[in-house]
Amino acid sequence: MTGAIYDPRVCLLGEGPLWHPERKQLFWFDILGKKLLSQDSNGALEWRFGEHVSAAGWVDRDTLLIASETALFLFDLTTERRADLVALEADDPTTRSNDGRADPWGGFWIGTMGKTAEPGAGTIYRYYKGRLEPVAKDITISNAICFSPNRHHAYFGDTRRHHILRQRLGREGWPEGGAEVFIDLADEGLNPDGAVVDAEGCLWNAQWGAARVARYAPDGRFLSAIRFPASQVSCPAFGGHDLQTLFVTSATQGLTDTGTHDGATFVAYPGVTGQREHRVIVSGG
Repeated sequence: MTGAIYDPRVCLLGEGPLWHPERKQLFWFDILGKKLLSQDSNGALEWRFGEHVSAAGWVDRDTLLIASETALFLFDLTTERRADLVALEADDPTTRSNDGRADPWGGFWIGTMGKTAEPGAGTIYRYYKGRLEPVAKDITISNAICFSPNRHHAYFGDTRRHHILRQRLGREGWPEGGAEVFIDLADEGLNPDGAVVDAEGCLWNAQWGAARVARYAPDGRFLSAIRFPASQVSCPAFGGHDLQTLFVTSATQGLTDTGTHDGATFVAYPGVTGQREHRVIVSGG
């Protein structure tokens, strides 16, 4: 199977696709372009920011929680008003946010990284009911944040180390014990980027430089892969009315010879149902 074009706009670093379950609408980011992108029945949509933005969760029909290089903030899609919730490494101009996703408890996990991928400069945090706490440190390129449908595990990766880790979750979704290596791609020379878990508990991983999204069983076995006409695919998300549409972002960052579709956003129909994206709960309690 090969993916098709969903949106031809070229992203320097397409990332963070999010299917909003109430709006029935896909949102995604061009991190280096400092843009949030979408489309509706009237055509292409775009919102520009004064800093890098990389990932989002949905709060209600008109509000997203967005991660930037300095903060987690609420963004009203109708008024375009921003309301900061909490600082995110705002005192460190050398880092920015990268991959992120809402968890089943209404928390939001977000990874940071050095702007030039300095070794170990990144951290993965969890925002939950007003608290922002680190859950993993010494990360170089934070990626693959996603969650099992049974709520037992979180997954996250470090692209530079070629692996995806599995973290046991306990009370209210906080980590319990240490993370363990779930998928090690070093021997294959593959670079794990963004990931999402489907309703069957299988993990779908975009593999930077390999032009594919690979599916892995709940025990880590490779199952299959979908090819895309872009070398640097970056992150998948399930959406559509039946959650059987797979959307995938890509990037042109670092390419000296770009192909026709590098940087576009793609779509595929693998015949598998995804999980509904979880709502972010902002208030405490």
